[in-house]
Amino acid sequence: MTPTVSLHSKEGRWIMVATILASAMAFIDGTALNVVLPALQRALQASAADLFWVLNAYMLMLAALILIGGALGDKLGRKKIFMTGITIFILGSAACGVAGSALWLIIFRIIQGIGGALMIPGSLAMIAASIDENERGKAIGTWSSVTTLVTMGGPVLGGALADAGLWRYIFFINLPIGVIALLLLATKVQERREDNSAPGIDFMGAGLIALALALLTFGLLRMPSLGFAHPQVYGTLAGGVLLLLIFIWVEYKSADPMLPLNLFRNMTFTGANLLTFFLYAGLGAGMLFLSLNLVQVQGYSQLESGLTFLPFTILMILLARYAGTLADKYGARLFLILGPCIAGAGLLWLSFVKQTRGPADYWTTFFPGMLVLGLGMSFTVAPLTATVMGAVSPHLSGTASGINNAVSRLAGVFANAAFGALAVLFFSAVVQQRIAALSLTSAQQAAVMEQTVNLGNAAVPADIAASQHGTIVTVYHQGFIDAYGNILRIAGGLGFLGGLMGGLFVKRKA
Repeated sequence: MTPTVSLHSKEGRWIMVATILASAMAFIDGTALNVVLPALQRALQASAADLFWVLNAYMLMLAALILIGGALGDKLGRKKIFMTGITIFILGSAACGVAGSALWLIIFRIIQGIGGALMIPGSLAMIAASIDENERGKAIGTWSSVTTLVTMGGPVLGGALADAGLWRYIFFINLPIGVIALLLLATKVQERREDNSAPGIDFMGAGLIALALALLTFGLLRMPSLGFAHPQVYGTLAGGVLLLLIFIWVEYKSADPMLPLNLFRNMTFTGANLLTFFLYAGLGAGMLFLSLNLVQVQGYSQLESGLTFLPFTILMILLARYAGTLADKYGARLFLILGPCIAGAGLLWLSFVKQTRGPADYWTTFFPGMLVLGLGMSFTVAPLTATVMGAVSPHLSGTASGINNAVSRLAGVFANAAFGALAVLFFSAVVQQRIAALSLTSAQQAAVMEQTVNLGNAAVPADIAASQHGTIVTVYHQGFIDAYGNILRIAGGLGFLGGLMGGLFVKRKA
């Protein structure tokens, strides 16, 4: 294998630039697309179902194939697979930019997802395989800081392009970024592939895990709108679990498995992935319901809601690299205990915010909790990623990155599905209790309850007297705030559970 290089060497710097540019494409797309959806819907005359698949066709392919993408990098060469992923991603982006209908946009988003699955685990695998071990945490911290900055800048860019009628440039902007990354990789970065990496490809295992993850992701994505009792939901979830069990059996029997199960005998690797699942499920649920609360109940605009996350972003930019450096020096264990617990405390703090007067109250209501949450995540992200990558042999760094990325993405999808369903239960229980005391007919009460599936967007039914509109709106707002508080307390508990995983499984630095 080609020797590793210093982070501060010429090649080390080019590796960082190329991996950050490639990752930036995926992360900008992920956050900016949400903002341009209204403009996209008008231009393509897309239905609500179309919009669902424009967003989630990419996520479905990414979740299904990301583990395969990481394993292929280990087998066939990380630089080769990384560059292949970037090429597919920019071709898919160009096609998305010229799509003339919602159907074609969905098809081209699938192509983007295939590219992303090869590209995203490759960025961290390139860093882990190329940068000296004693600087790996610092390198990953640098990657985390910059990618966080571009991720949080996505909504601002998307809003500006949508207002100017240029929503297609959300996709076109990927072309120059991707081409520059490809040129740097081709001319400045060497291929790194271990000599002991078995050349065979486990096609059976790859097919099983792709189908299993696709079914699980699809079922979780459909759960909020259809409910768990719908055959489309429980059928796909059951099928996903069954295929996952078959995949484990096939990998156990295989002489050259795509996913070596002995990775999970390493308690640090297993514990770090459990930490990832709990922390990112809590973070995903917390961020989703905080955003809904700010816009639907507290009276923030979309821009103001986005700006409330600035403390989180600034802390990540300032501290993630420093945390990675400290973890290189002292070991990651303390960071992986305290960081998730501090993040959990931030979510817990945010859960106690009730009805406010809007943005004017931000500094005394949401700001302190956001600051604590950002502090916790800043001290967790780089040490966690470095721990996952450092817990396995170098020739499996792509597989490790693919597993960890799959875990974090499934955690986010699971959080949206499970917590979405749970929030409706909390919300409807509060509304049911409060309207019982109002002078409404049973038909009016039923109409009010029908709206609870819309959470903060619940609208007053048409047959409610105008004199009672304000009361019903207040009931909806109070019900949502109660549900929001419960969800964020559970999310905070998941953060503390992540810290427990760090304490139980992550070893002290030898």
